[in-house]
Amino acid sequence: MPSIELGDSIPPNTAHAVSVSLPTWKSNVGYEEGEQWVLGTMVTGYPRFFIHKSIQAFGRDIAARYGTEEQQAILFPTRKTANRCIDFVRDKAPQSALANLGVLHLVLDPAKKPPESLLSATPSISAVLCSAETFPFVKQYWQHSGDGVSSRRAEFCHGLFNENILVPEEQASPPPAAQQKLCRGPKRYRRTASIDHNTNGSNGASRHFPVTLETTTDNGTTDSLETSRFLEERYGRNLDLSLVPNAKSAIRRRIAGVLTTDIDLESTTAFPTMDSNARGISNFKEDDIYLVPCGMNAIFTTHQTLLKAREPRKSINFGFPYVDTLKILQKFGPGAIFYGYGSSSDLDDLEGRLQNGERFLALFCEFPGNPLLTCPDLVRIRRLADMYDFAVVVDETVGTFVNVNVLPFADVVVSSLTKIFSGDCNVMGGSIILNPNSRYYDSLKSVMANEFEDTYWAEDVIFMERNSRDFKSRIDRVNTNAEAICDILKAHPLVTNLYYTKYNETRPNYEICKLPNGGYGGLLSFTLKTKAHAMAFFDALETAKGPSLGTNFTLTSPYMVLAHYQELEWAAGYGVNPDLLRVSVGLEDNLTSVFANALKAAEACQVGE
Repeated sequence: MPSIELGDSIPPNTAHAVSVSLPTWKSNVGYEEGEQWVLGTMVTGYPRFFIHKSIQAFGRDIAARYGTEEQQAILFPTRKTANRCIDFVRDKAPQSALANLGVLHLVLDPAKKPPESLLSATPSISAVLCSAETFPFVKQYWQHSGDGVSSRRAEFCHGLFNENILVPEEQASPPPAAQQKLCRGPKRYRRTASIDHNTNGSNGASRHFPVTLETTTDNGTTDSLETSRFLEERYGRNLDLSLVPNAKSAIRRRIAGVLTTDIDLESTTAFPTMDSNARGISNFKEDDIYLVPCGMNAIFTTHQTLLKAREPRKSINFGFPYVDTLKILQKFGPGAIFYGYGSSSDLDDLEGRLQNGERFLALFCEFPGNPLLTCPDLVRIRRLADMYDFAVVVDETVGTFVNVNVLPFADVVVSSLTKIFSGDCNVMGGSIILNPNSRYYDSLKSVMANEFEDTYWAEDVIFMERNSRDFKSRIDRVNTNAEAICDILKAHPLVTNLYYTKYNETRPNYEICKLPNGGYGGLLSFTLKTKAHAMAFFDALETAKGPSLGTNFTLTSPYMVLAHYQELEWAAGYGVNPDLLRVSVGLEDNLTSVFANALKAAEACQVGE
């Protein structure tokens, strides 16, 4: 990976990149402390923490046109998601701050789009309008829930908004048939022959059928306009959105482990029924897999679904968590108990609580955990869950479903597809898998049927499907590279602790779930003798450096600085060193020499200077 300047996107020159370059230890601290010399350079950031600039621009235009001087706009894909945000803010913010809080729902103006018979559902945006006082609470909801609008959706809809095609719902009214008109756009988007038309879903999915719509154009001539394809190509960068249903099916089948070769998305032949899977579960169907906009939204949606499917109770966060998982359990329901070590003694304590009559909604855990790569005892957890009636939700993002199979031990499995499933670091996504053999399956399916809203934007689906075609072979290579780096680190006297699934004391728990051809993953963490050594190593390391993991290129971060800067002492109480370095291993060929060179820089560091 070539050197990437502070604040540039990772990968460079990528409009919808998921990471941002923070190439020195000092820049990571500056980011966390809000220093302008860092923030002022950032062209992007991790999407749930940094509102993408295209989303910011659209929000500013909405607020300027429809808000008051005191209001700013945060964007959500649907009215339902925006209303959930409003409910959260009303619950958390001071009552005195709620006066300027509201929702504006934007839809395509029927006067400027085909009749409903041709375009039955269309893109929409819901803007939460808020004051500066309530903005931090709106931002909290955005970050924790993963419900926020996709940057690609924002770009698409911003174009419609600027041409007055996307308007407030109350202003939209059907036009007389004789007055149908649509701006034709640049000549390259104009068509003169009869062509296929789309029927779009609210998430941009579509199918084609032939139609010709005679419309009066700007120069008074009558021309054949392909309206929805015009929108798609004008604002959608020439992606054929008719492929979205097949792309979603391909993604689900890869997650199920039954699609290991490329397929032709343009084939008119329907995919055969999925009658087998690599998850070791009978009765497992494609529609047991739900796709969502990001991994954290998978956790949020699962928690909300469990609260509706069962009697609401506290949940259990078992093991040191990714930051927002615990926040979701604490802020969006009855609360949670936290077992930060995820150890056998923690399970002893939990079993004692259960024996004394305490009851819980669900236990949430990661397999392995991030950043210490420890693995909970899923066999014992499953036994306790069956005995004391709580659901088990396992996040397999770090382990990946090529290396491990955790579904037999879980009622629900969640994953961030943003990570190694995509690999290219340019699109977000998440998945939820319901175990059909779970005692809660019927109630969860019922709630999902009534409540689940597909907000995964069509362009993001297309990118995710394309990126994931070779994910299995990439994981195999990443596994090999990670073990090679571990060999370098284990042998070096400056390395005081190495955290990797293969070498942790919880490896037996991993082995129970490890697939026959699986490896030990591409994530590892380690500590050096002193903070000065860690800083020297990090600054000298010639990899990409920024937030996220699971990229095709190696990505390194001073993880605790980025994830827990305001609570380093709290994290240290659970055995997580504040100077810990985390490495997400990529596909490069020369990684051992890259790490060896950085270790030499650490050796040259004069501690105490």
